[in-house]
Amino acid sequence: MRRVLAWLLVAACAAWVAVRVLGLERGFPMVPLVAYTPLAAVGAVIVVVVVALLRVRIAAVAAALLAVVLVVSVAPRALGGPSEPEGRPGPVVRVLSVNMHFGTGSASALVALARRERADVLSVQELTPRLAAELDAAGLAELLPERVGAPRDRGAGIALYARFPLEDVAVPGRRRNPLAAASASLDSGAGVELVAVHAPAPQSRQGTVDWRADLRAFPPATPGGPVRILAGDFNATLDHAELRRLLDTGYEDAAASVGAGLRATWPNGRRLPPPVAIDHVLADERCGVRAFSVHPIPGTDHRAVLAELVLPR
Repeated sequence: MRRVLAWLLVAACAAWVAVRVLGLERGFPMVPLVAYTPLAAVGAVIVVVVVALLRVRIAAVAAALLAVVLVVSVAPRALGGPSEPEGRPGPVVRVLSVNMHFGTGSASALVALARRERADVLSVQELTPRLAAELDAAGLAELLPERVGAPRDRGAGIALYARFPLEDVAVPGRRRNPLAAASASLDSGAGVELVAVHAPAPQSRQGTVDWRADLRAFPPATPGGPVRILAGDFNATLDHAELRRLLDTGYEDAAASVGAGLRATWPNGRRLPPPVAIDHVLADERCGVRAFSVHPIPGTDHRAVLAELVLPR
């Protein structure tokens, strides 16, 4: 009986390793489950201890190897430190992003955070017309006067705000959720393309189909072209193959780059479901990343994320 139990535990670990490493998550509920790979890594370590106590030696060795694979897939995002851009350092850009939960997030708290943290760019998802007016009334129009995108009801609105000029950019491809994209000219004369994104939540069979389609329609990095930064609610963690595919085009996750990749961004203020990191700032690999932090905003179940980036000159 103990051998059967030991090998059942090993089989469960092996299945998770196969799904995570080979990117086999398909459909609902596998896609949302894969987001909990950090917890599965902890569970795999516990399995090693349990199987060892059951004194099934071969199973214990197999469990240990599988646990190492999961830990290695998760641990790097908790390591690392500030990085410098390729070549000479250029201007510093502080990018703030938050999902405002159908417009119920506190406008005054968000504007206060943007002011306190000296944000240069703000990506707002689930921006409603009422929230847009509240943000302006709270002082965002003076703090970050430039904007592209549009507020919409039912959480479909999205916009970019900035302190420097923005020029609306059309992004090809069909997506269920709109995005906001702009080319920006900084005070130093440097240029960067900014994109606010919001992937559908993979909380149903159709939602998972839309989620995958939108992630695949997000603009890839352009290593030989303009520097591009994506900021928003990806509804994906670094354990999702679709997000890793996007990163492989030439982006780096700002949080993971500085060892903050396990800082959860959703859900804020609740214990269940377990918190995960689904809000990201993806920067062109030519950028440097100096810092990353998360900040609670009253009224929304997402934490805001702030990345301090150094553009290449």
